[in-house]
Amino acid sequence: MTDTERLVHSLRSQGRFCAASGSLMYGELCELVARDVDAGGIFATILRDHEGDPARQAVPLRLLGGLHRLVLDGRASALRCWYPSTGGTWQANTAWPQIVRTASDHTESLRAALDQPPQTNEVGRSAVLIGGLLRINRDLRMPIRLFEIGSSAGLNLRADRYHYRYSGGSWGPADSPVTIDDAWRGQLPPQDPMWIIERRGYDIAPIDVTGKDGDSAGELTLLSYVWPDQSARLDRLRGAVRVARDVPAQLQRHAAPAAVAAVTLAEGSVTVLWHSITWQYLAASEQAAVRGRVDALAACADARSPFAYLTFEPAREGPGNSLRFLVRARTWPAGQDQVLGECHPHGVPVDWL
Repeated sequence: MTDTERLVHSLRSQGRFCAASGSLMYGELCELVARDVDAGGIFATILRDHEGDPARQAVPLRLLGGLHRLVLDGRASALRCWYPSTGGTWQANTAWPQIVRTASDHTESLRAALDQPPQTNEVGRSAVLIGGLLRINRDLRMPIRLFEIGSSAGLNLRADRYHYRYSGGSWGPADSPVTIDDAWRGQLPPQDPMWIIERRGYDIAPIDVTGKDGDSAGELTLLSYVWPDQSARLDRLRGAVRVARDVPAQLQRHAAPAAVAAVTLAEGSVTVLWHSITWQYLAASEQAAVRGRVDALAACADARSPFAYLTFEPAREGPGNSLRFLVRARTWPAGQDQVLGECHPHGVPVDWL
């Protein structure tokens, strides 16, 4: 298989995933782009030199995010009538000629977008992370210091400030700008009081959404990576940006190895390191560095300075089996390792075990 054939395959695989996840628009758009690349069209030009990029670079999402950004910021105003995120209605056959014209007019901008790591910062994953944190909190009952790698804008670091609904009840502040419906199923997380005293996020390209001096660039970047025909995800993200402007969190530009090297334990509180749908974007050497630092922190943990490692990542049990997206937690000094639940990669609903 040539590099171009692999790229076409990657575009079509992304399209099938989007369609199966409720985005008919991106399912169809990925297929149209794949045909264009196969025929040597404008998208082949835009994606030139990226044909051999590894899957973890998520080239299709970078491209679609760049195109969506042009629509959101007005540079591609002619596409707004086709993008649901700007009040339009998606119609593949009639939209496609204008998309091709837009791509021709903004080739360099779209090529530049391919250098931007995907910043989905999916707020729905907060249902996974906060549920896992409530389990940890039940066992340790100490103030929480929260650290995240691959944090993007750090929206999920504020997961305790969102409102989660489930059959028979809800958790979290009822007046939150973020409401996540059908968040939890199965054996629900405990709902004891929780106190987060520190929030730190690390990312190779952190995004500021605090709106300093009226700057909305960070928010537009995040919105551009949400699939335009998924209004619930867009609404959650906009609400989470409002929360971020009221709840401080420290964000730093660090790759994963440097980030975890900066994490230390503290007496009288539980230190929690978490990440969600991040592992696949790390090189093997980076994954090894993270594992090594987790092991080092675990070895130092004791009853007064416990450590917890909470992850939401894909897992495959044997060749040929489908991916499962699992919530895992391990705490020290006890060293307990548990699979807590399973859900869609966008986070809801979470089926707790």
